[in-house]
Parts: sequence; C-alpha cells; structure tokens
Amino acid sequence: MQADIKHSLYEKVEIKMQRKVDLPLTNEKIISLKAGDNLLLSGDIYTARDMAHKRMYEMLERGEKLPITLENQVIYYVGPTPAKPNALIGSAGPTTSSRMDKYTPCLLNKGLKGMIGKGYRSREVVGAIKENKAVYFVAIGGLGALIAKTIKSVEVVAFEDLGTEAIRKLTVKDFPVVVINDAFGNDWYKEGQERHLLNE
Repeated sequence: MQADIKHSLYEKVEIKMQRKVDLPLTNEKIISLKAGDNLLLSGDIYTARDMAHKRMYEMLERGEKLPITLENQVIYYVGPTPAKPNALIGSAGPTTSSRMDKYTPCLLNKGLKGMIGKGYRSREVVGAIKENKAVYFVAIGGLGALIAKTIKSVEVVAFEDLGTEAIRKLTVKDFPVVVINDAFGNDWYKEGQERHLLNE
C-alpha cells in the first residue's frame, strides 16, 4: 500500500510548474526551491554511488583532501551502464538514495548542496539537508535511457579503479528532477501522501 501511494504521487498530486535551474546551486537558488517543484537542471553534476561515497567519507575521516570540490555541487547517485558504440553514456537511472545516508551528512557539512536519487532519506539526512540549506531531488526511476539523452559530456574525474562507480563529471541539459526535501525541512513525499489520502 505504501509503495502504491508513493508511485502514484507523480500522477495524482499537483506539482508546481516546471522551471529551469542552472548549476551550480547557490544559496539564492536553493532557497527559491520548494518541495514539489518540477525542475530541469542544466550544468555540471558529479556521479557517485556507494563505493565512492565510502571512499570519500574515509578520506575525510583521515583528514585528506577530496579529489573533487563539493562546495555548491550536486551529486547524482548513479552507476551508468557501459556506453554503446557512438554513445556518450549507457543507461543512467538513479540508485536508491538510502544507501548513501550513512555518508551524506558528512558531505553536506563539507559544502555539498544537492543530491539526486530515488526514494526516501533518513531523518538524520533530512535534518542535515535543512541545517546545511541543501536540497534533495529525485529522478524518475525506470527512465535511465531517457535521462542519458540529457547528458552532453562525460568525464571520469576520480576513483577510476571503481569502474562504473567511479566519480564522473556530467554536463547535463534539461535533466528532469522533482524537489523532495527542500532547505526548509519540507518533505514532498509526506505532503503528497497526505493530499493523496485526502482525495481518495
């Protein structure tokens, strides 16, 4: 029942008009974003999944400098499939975000401002998003091939030994996302479920 409600939100809950946002994220841009906003992101984002997050977390624990600058940046939780001939990248659908929850508050404290994935975040992560004036977006699961078409360039920038889980810098154009957790502590999943249940 819970999963059915969540998946129906995209169809049954009214969301705000689609708008374009250029990256990187600034504080001014972040405070203009509200849970439920439907956005098209353009600019540079980084990819990182479980193994890359663990490695970055351990580097910070040791006091080492990270191979990428996190300040005002967005991380997309994805491990793209190998690219087909003449393609920049393979399917690039989002990974379940909760797998990164253990490491996320630490990265937010280091300046990370946006994350893209799918599914819920822990209470600790939602609190850290609010505390650090950041934002959590979801990309629609199951649209990996479509999302890949919004990616205009790909460059491996760190942890090449991790293969598909290496950190890549992607330049995207009109990458579709929905704001789930905004900088004010609002949660679109919760708001959407409440509205959905009221309309049943």
